Amino acid sequence: MNKIQMQTPLVEMDGDEMTRILWKMIKDELLTPYIDLKTEYYDLGLEHRNETSDQVTVDSANATMKYGVAVKCATITPNAARMDEYDLKEMWKSPNGTIRAMLDGTVFRAPIQVKGIDPCVKNWELPITLARHAYGDVYKNTEIKVPGKGTAELVFTAEDGTVTKETIHVFDGPGIIQGIHNTDKSITSFAKACFNYALDTKQDLWFATKDTISKKYDHNFKDIFQEIFDAEYKERFEKAGIEYFYTLIDDAVARVMKAKGGFIWACKNYDGDVMSDMVSSACGSLAMMTSVLVSPSGVYEYEAAHGTVQRHYYKHLKGEETSTNSVATIFAWTGALRKRGELDEIPVLVDFADKLEKATLGTIEEGKMTKDLALITSMENVTVLNSEGFIQAVKDKLEELLA
Repeated sequence: MNKIQMQTPLVEMDGDEMTRILWKMIKDELLTPYIDLKTEYYDLGLEHRNETSDQVTVDSANATMKYGVAVKCATITPNAARMDEYDLKEMWKSPNGTIRAMLDGTVFRAPIQVKGIDPCVKNWELPITLARHAYGDVYKNTEIKVPGKGTAELVFTAEDGTVTKETIHVFDGPGIIQGIHNTDKSITSFAKACFNYALDTKQDLWFATKDTISKKYDHNFKDIFQEIFDAEYKERFEKAGIEYFYTLIDDAVARVMKAKGGFIWACKNYDGDVMSDMVSSACGSLAMMTSVLVSPSGVYEYEAAHGTVQRHYYKHLKGEETSTNSVATIFAWTGALRKRGELDEIPVLVDFADKLEKATLGTIEEGKMTKDLALITSMENVTVLNSEGFIQAVKDKLEELLA
């Protein structure tokens, strides 16, 4: 067959450890034989980030804003142990955090549901998409360990010198203080990204905070969402036949457990972090979870929701066989290729992305899967494949669909 031609490059962000190994396998076996793959390549492996003092991460984010669509491999966010292991100049920030901040984006994550891997919550018939605000809260906090008696105050000094002050607590002994913040600009971007994604995917949108307790901080989120919805999106939602509603986070959790799925659940940064892990775990594993960062200007960055599979990588380095699940990484590529095809009006590229996803799920439904899925499947007498074997099985299935 003639290779599918692309017009505009994807921004390709390579990563670390076992996912970097899978990344190359996926490109070599599932993509380049069929697509004249155009990418602008950035190596976000920890060694190269260290060599460039993390400038490569900034460059990749700028390229994403230029070209509109990126695909990212999982990367290491270093801790003290990684500092020693990789002999780092400093403890570099999370590449995901840097990219999210630069794109002013919202992360949308949804489980990849497949026959034979049944959700723990039996009534979840359709995927639940988690929309996570990717700025502020505890991820940009300031903390003080209180040594003893004293008064903790929240102080804001305006540009004109005006001071606003509130007492946090009068301590009669040791304790701790945490200060968090957010901005109306970032909350507005979050709201618009959620509303636009709901319209794009034709799904209802839920938004949940705890404004009954946090009467200024959380209430500000609620108010901004409602004001933007009423002014810009209410009629568009009605026309699309979808709904937006606000509820308390505890009520949302109760509703989610009884729902059938098929909607978007928008959460603040920490809530989204926790709830996306809950949904993914209940649906199988993080290796069966899509993740896409969407900016309010319509820029998309697709990635796997999981980490670099460090344990498998060490086995790989020893020459031992691994059975690493590559589904989420495959779906990162298909998501990016589909969006590129939609934006550039290349239907054959969109169709290829659809077929590759169908081949991936079809392989699992035929009972051919990696070890992590074999441990939780409801199917009997399944074939457990190693990392390479699973990708080869997907390739065989893809060849059938393309033929």
